[in-house]
Amino acid sequence: MDNKIIEVFIPGPAGRLEAKYFKNKKNTSPIALILQPHPQYGGTMNNKVVVDAFHTFMNNDFSVCRVNFRGVGKSDGEFDNGQGELADAAATLDWLEKENFENSQCWISGFSFGSLIAMQLLMRRPEINRFISISPQPNVYDFSFLSPCPTSGLVVCGKKDELVPQDHIKDLNKRLSAQRGIKVDFQIIQEANHFFSKSSDDLIKTLDKYIKKETTIF
Repeated sequence: MDNKIIEVFIPGPAGRLEAKYFKNKKNTSPIALILQPHPQYGGTMNNKVVVDAFHTFMNNDFSVCRVNFRGVGKSDGEFDNGQGELADAAATLDWLEKENFENSQCWISGFSFGSLIAMQLLMRRPEINRFISISPQPNVYDFSFLSPCPTSGLVVCGKKDELVPQDHIKDLNKRLSAQRGIKVDFQIIQEANHFFSKSSDDLIKTLDKYIKKETTIF
């Protein structure tokens, strides 16, 4: 399937954005955008967790895109502390929607810093049906803007996450589970660290199961 993944350049607010894109043959296939971890800590769209998520969506018949934020890889511009990166994500979603205007569902996903940007984009874009947040860092970033969280989704964390104390994940779970009309599924992978270094198979299985369950609803 790899030969169908193409490199594309998307017009962004700070210049062109480098992205990888897979288009499903079916016009009404669901779409997903996956966002990278922190650029200043070596994060790119080729991070293993991002690539694993990309392939899992692809294998579930999505048209899917992953993108390098400004200043990363061949993307123009420079790091902008989250504001510019949110604008980059919005521009990429615009492009993805234009490419797939008959899509049946719209998903957003992000890893670590990317999960913060994904959730911020979720608050601004009512067409997003589902989200997957991988290793969010509520101890570093304030997620209180998720009140109320507009749609159901999945949060995946490692029990042995060395960057995020479990109490912060429990607090986030508490806040999101108290909201009516949506269901946020929290999955804690017992042996996993922040980067799922030795638990990528468990992560893929968790993502795959959730995607299969939630795409049959629509």
